[in-house]
Amino acid sequence: MKIGILAEQNDQRVAIVPGIAKKLQELGCKIVLENDAGLQAGFSNDKYEDAEVASRVDVIKNADLLISIEPLSEEELKQAKKDVLTVAEYKPFFDKEVSERLKKIGVRAISMDMIPRTTLAQSMDVLSSMASIAGYKAVLSAALKLPRYFPMMITAAGSIKPAKVLILGAGVAGLQAIATAKRLGAQVEAFDTRSAAKQEVQSLGARFVEVAGAKEDTGAGGYAVEQDEDFIKRQREEVQKRAMNADVIITTAQVRGRKAPILVPKSTVEAMKPGSVIVDLAASTGGNCELTQDRKIIQHKGIWIIGDSNLANEMPEDASTLYANNLLNFLKLIIKEGELNLNFEDEIVNSSFITH
Repeated sequence: MKIGILAEQNDQRVAIVPGIAKKLQELGCKIVLENDAGLQAGFSNDKYEDAEVASRVDVIKNADLLISIEPLSEEELKQAKKDVLTVAEYKPFFDKEVSERLKKIGVRAISMDMIPRTTLAQSMDVLSSMASIAGYKAVLSAALKLPRYFPMMITAAGSIKPAKVLILGAGVAGLQAIATAKRLGAQVEAFDTRSAAKQEVQSLGARFVEVAGAKEDTGAGGYAVEQDEDFIKRQREEVQKRAMNADVIITTAQVRGRKAPILVPKSTVEAMKPGSVIVDLAASTGGNCELTQDRKIIQHKGIWIIGDSNLANEMPEDASTLYANNLLNFLKLIIKEGELNLNFEDEIVNSSFITH
């Protein structure tokens, strides 16, 4: 079986790094690499030992299994083999018609964001891997924009108070943001609708902000749960109270398949201290901040607002390595002796397929 590794068109990452390509070869597969697919992530063609290097068109036409992070265009998929299997992040929860379009083209598709977010599938969870990087990078992005120190500084010229950081959402990205902000010496508060997050937040040395009456769902797969209007109102009031004293707000709350909840309205932004920074990791689904513009850095009345749900792209080498490891752990489920061996009774395999 030939596995085609494709270059990303709008991303610096690559889905498969050289070390993982070698392990796929050990599973009995041949690797066909699009020319310079890994270059932006720091991996030149010669690092992919024993891999065939070809043009994008030739990789698409000849591979039995096509791997990328971004989905291929419909025009490209029409050029692929009849029984090709594609692996990418199709995000079917946010694009309800993607499966139907793929069926019409006649390709089988696996969407990596559909792998169950369970303990059994943890080693395959690309969403968690990328969220961890995003949480780390969010703090660094905020520190670069903030006109103040993160840690307390005592100098001959006077003392500087530590920055105050408010994290909204204590999932994977939020917890990594807490840990990073604490390492940089900031005072950190965090909010999450899940009461179970309290212990994790406190274990990282942050203060947990509680708003009573939140709906919870342990089966939400790491996403936030949509709340009623009364809770959202009380939540916003508490956020505004904390935001007025915060130097940095990092928001991470997303509801799967729905628009992200507005946690930081315009009035809250305008109540913050000039020079403060908001990093909105929910920007791609509308943003937790009312003023967020996806993939843009804007300034509103002296407040910086960074809207970016793809900060993992800013650390392409490590992000690619983690992504590739997740992919390998998944592919081991469906590749046996160099051929596809699909067991749809396996919950992970069945959940990941969006077309059969």
